[in-house]
Amino acid sequence: MAEEEQKDKQQTEKPAEPPKPPQAAEPKAATPKPPPPPPGAKPAAPSKPKGPAQEPWSSPLVDAIKERFGDQFVKAYSFIGQNQIEVKKDRIVEIMAFLRDNDIVPFNYLADETAVHWPKEEQFEIVYILYSFTKNEHVRVKTRIKEWEEIESVVQVWTTADWLEREVYDMFGVRYANHPDLTRILLPEDWVGHPLRKDYDIRLQDVEWVRKHLGIDSGQKYYVGEARDETTDYITPSD
Repeated sequence: MAEEEQKDKQQTEKPAEPPKPPQAAEPKAATPKPPPPPPGAKPAAPSKPKGPAQEPWSSPLVDAIKERFGDQFVKAYSFIGQNQIEVKKDRIVEIMAFLRDNDIVPFNYLADETAVHWPKEEQFEIVYILYSFTKNEHVRVKTRIKEWEEIESVVQVWTTADWLEREVYDMFGVRYANHPDLTRILLPEDWVGHPLRKDYDIRLQDVEWVRKHLGIDSGQKYYVGEARDETTDYITPSD
């Protein structure tokens, strides 16, 4: 009896199925590539980031300049933290004397004087950087002149303008009226041209002077003869 029950039990029980092997993950569909641009089409240029912009600047000093030199005042603004005033050139000496002697912010030191050349506009921008020891403040004063115009020297306001204006004359060719000694200060007197002008050919800076005074070639890539083939109006001291 027990043997029959054991046989029945073995017939009813199903053998355990072996474990199935793990199935491999289905491969992901490849991301389709964008179609190539049509022939001759240029990719879109990346947008340029916006640079710093001028911000309006007002102060009691600006108001005083407007009141006294209204016809000469152009604008006042702050640019990357630097206060700047633009004026016309006609009364530049009076404006500078006022900035030196006023009671609001007396700028008793001319820290620097330089220029910027704009050949396409036939203009120079003259830049004066003033400093006040009593207020510990800087201001930039700018004015514009045409290439053929003179501007009044401010040596009578700040004696340090003597050498600074000679450097601007030497490097840019700007002429200052009533300057006590408007001669070159960095380059020899017989140097041709003014190297910081934007229309000055840097390849010819010292070629002719070195040949004339040292009797050697300067090492520049282009020499005078080759330059004249490119620019027929090039002038040298020997001309």
